[in-house]
Amino acid sequence: MLSNMVVSIEQHVDWISDLVAHMDRHGSAVVEATETAEKEWTAHVREVSEMTLFPKADSYYLGANVPGKARVFMPYVGGVAPYRQKCDSVAEAGYTGFDLR
Repeated sequence: MLSNMVVSIEQHVDWISDLVAHMDRHGSAVVEATETAEKEWTAHVREVSEMTLFPKADSYYLGANVPGKARVFMPYVGGVAPYRQKCDSVAEAGYTGFDLR
């Protein structure tokens, strides 16, 4: 299910604030997702979305409103709780999947 924007944005702001504080404590100024983590997350999002009808429709969720744009479903429809759990586990593991420097 897609999340209510207010619920999601609060979680995003909290997670990013914690990431910035972590970076400050460790002297990091740059953060980038690793290529492996990016590919794994994109594959997971695609796998979960394929359990829905979203990928079957020509909608802006897939970029269908932009001529020539690749059809990629980016929202996470696996549920708010699993998304939060994934984000929390990444943070608890020292931001695994991110290159901090």
